[in-house]
Amino acid sequence: MALIKQIRQRTGLAIGVIAGGLILFLLGGDLLSPNSSLLNSNQNIVGEIAGEEITLEEFSLKVEEFKASFQQRTGRVPAEAELVSVREQAWQALIVERVFEEEYDKLGLTVTSQELIDMVQGKNIVPELRAQLVNPQTGEFDKSQLITFLQSLETADPAQQAAWAQQEKLFAQARNRVKYDNLLATTEYATTAEAKLEHKSANTIADASVLFLPYYVIPDGDIKIQDAELAEYLAKNQEKFKVGNSANLEYVSFSIQPSGEDSAAVISRITELTAALKVSVEDSAYVSRNSEIQQPFQTYAPGDQLPVSFTTNVPQFVKGETYGPFITANSSYVSYKVVDQYEGTPKMRASHILFGTEGMDEAGRAAVKTQAETVLADIKTTGNFVDAARQYGQDGTAQNGGDLGWFAKADFVEPFANATYAAKSKGLLPSLVETEYGYHIIEVTELPATTYTKLAVLELELVASDMTRDEAFRNADAFVAESGNRDEFTANATEKGFRIIQANNVDAASRNLNNITDARQVVIWAFSEASVGEVSKVFELNDSYLVASLVSKKEEGEAKLEDVKDQVKQLVLNDKKAALIQEKLKGKTTLEQMKGVFPEASINEVPGLRLSDAVIPGIGFAPKAIGTIFGMKTTGRLTKPVQEDIGVLVGKVNNLIPAAAIGDYTSYQAQLAQGASQRMTYQIMMALQELAKVKDYRYKYF
Repeated sequence: MALIKQIRQRTGLAIGVIAGGLILFLLGGDLLSPNSSLLNSNQNIVGEIAGEEITLEEFSLKVEEFKASFQQRTGRVPAEAELVSVREQAWQALIVERVFEEEYDKLGLTVTSQELIDMVQGKNIVPELRAQLVNPQTGEFDKSQLITFLQSLETADPAQQAAWAQQEKLFAQARNRVKYDNLLATTEYATTAEAKLEHKSANTIADASVLFLPYYVIPDGDIKIQDAELAEYLAKNQEKFKVGNSANLEYVSFSIQPSGEDSAAVISRITELTAALKVSVEDSAYVSRNSEIQQPFQTYAPGDQLPVSFTTNVPQFVKGETYGPFITANSSYVSYKVVDQYEGTPKMRASHILFGTEGMDEAGRAAVKTQAETVLADIKTTGNFVDAARQYGQDGTAQNGGDLGWFAKADFVEPFANATYAAKSKGLLPSLVETEYGYHIIEVTELPATTYTKLAVLELELVASDMTRDEAFRNADAFVAESGNRDEFTANATEKGFRIIQANNVDAASRNLNNITDARQVVIWAFSEASVGEVSKVFELNDSYLVASLVSKKEEGEAKLEDVKDQVKQLVLNDKKAALIQEKLKGKTTLEQMKGVFPEASINEVPGLRLSDAVIPGIGFAPKAIGTIFGMKTTGRLTKPVQEDIGVLVGKVNNLIPAAAIGDYTSYQAQLAQGASQRMTYQIMMALQELAKVKDYRYKYF
C-alpha cells in the first residue's frame, strides 16, 4: 500500500499536467454520506454538464470514491481542511466523464489491455511508476521493486487490489488524454507568410522618443460625469463587466483568543510541570503523558536541526539539565530536558555527480569516464560544483546540486562510502570514484560527526479556556437575540461598541471573509438561506464567534450599474481625460511643446523598441502605441495621441531598421507551431467546457 500511496501522489500531479488542470491531485473526503437526508430529493442539483443535471447524490458518490482512495493512500480519514480538494477532484472527474469521454468515443481512442500492461510492467513504464520505484543509492528506476509489488498483489487483500485497479484506471485515462491532446496538437501548422511576419516582428527595430501623459496630469476635479454617461458606457461595454454570484455582508466578530487569565494559567501549569520534569527519572513517559505535541521525545542525529526555540534560548546546553519554559513563535509554552548526549554512528554530508554506466560495454564505460574526467577538471578550475551537478547529474540529486544529505557509511555501496569517509577535509575529491552504478564526482560538504542528542519536550498550547469561550458565545448569542434585522444589527453594534466589518463582493465559492480563512459556513448561509437584511445565527470559527448580516446579493450575468459603478466611473473618467489631453495637444508640433502643456508628462528615449514588444520600458503596457509607432512611414514625424489603459502616448520615430530578409523561415514556422501546440491542451479544455455549458452550483452546499 505504501507504493500505491506514492504512485497516487505522483499520478495526481501528472494527470493534472497531462489533462491541463482537469484532474488535480486531491486530499480529503466529504462531509455528506450517501445516506444523508439531503440526498433524498432530486431537487438538490449541484450543477449542469452538457445539459445534464448533476444531483447532490451523484456528486457525493463520486466524492466518496476519492475519499476511499485517500484513505487507501494514507490510512486515515481526511481532515476538514482537505475536503475542498476532494470535492474539486470529484467535480472535475465528472466533467471529464461527460465531456472528454464522448470525444474519445467519437475518435475511437482506447487503451487496450496490452497497452496497459506495457505501461505498468513492459518496456514503456509510465513516469509515475518510474519516479517512485527508485533505488535509494543510485536515484534511478529499479524495475525489480515493481515486479515484487505486482507479484504481491496476487495474495493482497481485496482493498489493495481495488486500489491498484483504480490506479490503472487513472493511468488509462491519462494515456487517452495524452493521445487526444497529441492528435490535436499535431494539427497545428504555421504558414510561410506567418513565419515571415513573426521574423519581421522580432527583428524590426525602432529608435523612438515617446511622450507619456498619465491620466493624473488632468485633476479628477476638472472632469464632470453624469450618471447617464455611466449607464450609456455600461450598455455599450457589457462584455467587460460580467459578474458572478457574489454578496456583500457585514459582520461582528467576538474574539475567543486566550485571556490574560488563560495565559497565566498555562504559565503556572508549565512551570509546575517543568519543575517535575527536572527531577523525573522516566523522562520519555513523563513528557508523553503531559506534553501536547505528538512526538515529545526525540533523538537528534548529526545533521538534524534542533528545535529553533531551544537553540535560540539555549546557546550552550548540558546533559541532564532542563531549560525553560520559553514562548514559541506559535504562542505555546515549551521546556526542554537534555536527556542524553552520546557518541554514535558517524554521519557525514556530501554531494555527487553520477555518470551512469549500467548496461554499457567497456567502450561505453570508457567514453563515460572520459566525459566525467573532463567535467572534474572543469570543476577544479571553476569551483562551481553545484551548476555542474545540475547540468550533468543523472540521478534524482541533480536538481539539488548533487546534495546527498547526511548519511552513515553503511548507507552507500562500499567504494563510494570508503572514498567519502576517507576524506580528511571538506572539498572536492581529486579523483573519480567508480561504483557498480557508474563514475562519481564527489564533494565532501561536512566531515563525519558522531554526537547524538536526546531531548524530552514539554509543550503546552495557549488556547482559550472554556470560560473564555462561553463568555464570548454568550455575548454573540445575546447580540443575535436583540438583532432581528439589519437595522437592529447596526443599531445594537453601535450602541455596544462592537466593530461592524464589511466584506464586499464575496464570491459564492469563497472560503474566506476578508482575512478570516475558515468562514465557508458563513458564505454558504449567505447564498443558500439568507435574504437581504437578514441576520445570521452565531457561527463558530477557529478563533472567534461571528454574526453576519446580508447587505446585498448579485446573481451571475450582466452587471447592473450599482454593482460596478466605481469601475465604470474610472473608465469614463479616463476617456474624458484622454479627450481633453488630445484637445490641448492640438497645434503642438514637437514633443517638447506638448510636454510644456503638461509639465508632469515625461519624454522617454527608447532606442531598441521592437515591433513584437508589448511593453515600452519605463512606461508600461502599450501595444496600441507601439503599433502606431511602427506604422509611421517616415522618420521624424509624430504619431497621433494614442489612448492606452495607463494614459496617453505620443511617439516619434528617430530611426527605423527593417528586418532583413532571410532565405529560410522554417525555424520561425517551427517556433509558431510549437507555441500553438503547447497552448492546445488548455484551449481545448476551455472550449469543451464552454460548449458543454458547465454550471456549478456547489456553492449552495459546500
